[in-house]
Amino acid sequence: MAAKIESRVTTSHWGAFRVLTNNNRIIGTEPFAADPHPSQISETLAAAVHHKTRVARPSFRRGWLAGGDRSRALRGRDEFVELPWDEALDIVAAELQRVIDEHGNESIFGGSYGWASAGRFHHALSQLHRFLNVNGGYVSSVASYSTAAAQAIIPHVFGIPFLKLYLSVQNTWPTIARHTQTLVMFGGINPKNSQVSMGGVTHHETDGWFHEFDRSGMRRINISPQITDSPPGSEWLAVIPGTDTALMLGIAHVLETENLVEREFLAGYTTGYERFSRYLLGATDGQPKSPEWAAKICGIDAEAQRKLARSMASTRTLITVAWSLQRAQNGEQPYWMAATLAAMLGQIGLPGGGVGYGYGAIGAVGVAVKRMHGLTFPQGENPVNTSIPVARVADMLLNPGEPYDFNGERRHYADIRLVYWCGGNPFHHHQDLNRLQQAFRQPETVIVHEPWWTATAQRADIVLPATTPYEREDISRALGDSYLFHMPRLIDPVGEARDDYAIFSELADRMEVKQAFTEGRSSEQWLSHMYDEFRNDNSDLEIDIPDLDQLRQQNWVDLPLRGEQFAEIPFAAFRQDPEKSPLATPSGRIEIFSETIASFDYAECPGHPYWQEPDEWLGAEMASRYPLHLVSPQPGDKLHSQMECALADEQGLRPSAIEINSKDAAARGLRDADLVRVFNDRGACHARIHVTDDIRSGVVSLPTGAWLTHNSDGTDTQGNPNILTRDLGTSRIGQGSSAHTTLVEVALLDSEQ
Repeated sequence: MAAKIESRVTTSHWGAFRVLTNNNRIIGTEPFAADPHPSQISETLAAAVHHKTRVARPSFRRGWLAGGDRSRALRGRDEFVELPWDEALDIVAAELQRVIDEHGNESIFGGSYGWASAGRFHHALSQLHRFLNVNGGYVSSVASYSTAAAQAIIPHVFGIPFLKLYLSVQNTWPTIARHTQTLVMFGGINPKNSQVSMGGVTHHETDGWFHEFDRSGMRRINISPQITDSPPGSEWLAVIPGTDTALMLGIAHVLETENLVEREFLAGYTTGYERFSRYLLGATDGQPKSPEWAAKICGIDAEAQRKLARSMASTRTLITVAWSLQRAQNGEQPYWMAATLAAMLGQIGLPGGGVGYGYGAIGAVGVAVKRMHGLTFPQGENPVNTSIPVARVADMLLNPGEPYDFNGERRHYADIRLVYWCGGNPFHHHQDLNRLQQAFRQPETVIVHEPWWTATAQRADIVLPATTPYEREDISRALGDSYLFHMPRLIDPVGEARDDYAIFSELADRMEVKQAFTEGRSSEQWLSHMYDEFRNDNSDLEIDIPDLDQLRQQNWVDLPLRGEQFAEIPFAAFRQDPEKSPLATPSGRIEIFSETIASFDYAECPGHPYWQEPDEWLGAEMASRYPLHLVSPQPGDKLHSQMECALADEQGLRPSAIEINSKDAAARGLRDADLVRVFNDRGACHARIHVTDDIRSGVVSLPTGAWLTHNSDGTDTQGNPNILTRDLGTSRIGQGSSAHTTLVEVALLDSEQ
């Protein structure tokens, strides 16, 4: 008799869904009934969890076991040897202790990223960092690949950490729908990206709000090289990538010269406008930042700029800026300039007006929800006081001891001997992957916990098989969500996989720090302890939060924390009385000119928003050789590179599709669905052409997410754009990713290639 099919709900970073299991296998998924626009990402879950690329047993690179520095060059090309768990853990513990004893804890880099699981206990980053902390610490990273430049510049301008700003100090969707008349979207607002959010998004509502905007008659302007970066119904200004700051300056010039500036707001709520306006009008460099000047840079007609400026000044206007704009060289500038433009309009602090960042980037932005506290696995304190900007990992590994500048500080890169990576695939999301491969050959040892044989696992020395979220019990609560989920263990671990907590507990025992790491608790006891603390921390909300046994029985609960009554007007208290409610900037005001940044003496940023040509853009000399600007957005069919193994198996889906304008395709003799080679001086990849007029001529779009797969000549065959992107910090302020500052050429793939 066949086993009964079981059906239970779990959640993920892309939302909740129902999982069907039979005979200890996942056999399918169904949408979560309460989600108005459920994500389709879960459809490949069964194929991915049981895929042939799962890491079956602890695996060691043969050359590393043999010893000798010369074997490092074989990372990514060597064979792996499987060993029993006990032997494997003995070796790992001994290697960690050796590196600590010989080189100190500052020689260990704890690499991780927060997207591995929506569960709050089995959070790979927290598990790794807690383990390394109880063993004396590690070199850490700060900020994120998505928002590093923004995290650096926003506190200088608004005095607020960027995470708090975009989650809690922005207009919510209900407020925008009720009050905004003109929505100016630099980089667009793409519902495709908002299908994911850190910890999950149960109600996918971005699409629904745009239907509401249609009904209200709101004017929407999508300023992006791709029309698809905003839902239908928006006007499209097809800007040249990397030139948004110039366009904003052209609009600002109109506001200033046509006396459309709210000078009373500038005088009472900002500092430094006079310094900035001298630059705007050309007094400091002889070049007025007029619409005609901007048009030659950004490709948007001067008269269109004037009309837009006048419309923005005469209506309740919200300026939004996508995260993608700050993932480019000098990416701090469009974020600062957008704030300046909003201040010139004088609508900051009014409902539906001002400026907002990251709408559409993740599902949590714009949601009207009461925030809750807690439900975290404590990482402890890191005794090592050394960190790097997250996107500078290759620089660190390639340049030990070298100085670098970051946000006004002169720092030095640590000499890393051991990399411990848990919960992430840098060979998907880092830039210039050929350079990263060279960097990964520098440390003495690379250890990875991973469910699948990703490109990162293949370039490690030790790979310990980790469970997926469906093979262990957990609890989920997301910052921008009103739901609590019990995430049941749906199937037994695949192969010999173990969860990170079990692995680190065994290693901690061998390194004589087990009590410090576990505090005497099993994983079940930790879940209970964390959940009890969470309920206590939120007792002031006066809502009924079920106990853990009740949550297990219910599977999930929607708490009464979502709705228009929770929509707050950003900066309202500051606008009402800037003396009683000052910002946490040095001046207490919005800083259009920052004395702090000016004191850094960085040529790329003189202390106010500033246009500086990127090294790679369509106006650069390099465009004569590589005449197409590459943008690399998030994929729509997965979260980053998760479940890519299953997608790559589907006929016709790999290599990835690259969008190209019909004029550019015709000039190269390319037709829809042709296989092409995309290349520049950094590398090359294969892709499949999609010809469309929904993208500006001179621009191509290749989503991230493909697993890096080199052929014999070093070309990536799956379509990973980061084989092409530039591994350069945004500026010395943020040192973020500059992925969108990339020029390429596209050519038909010869049959011999």
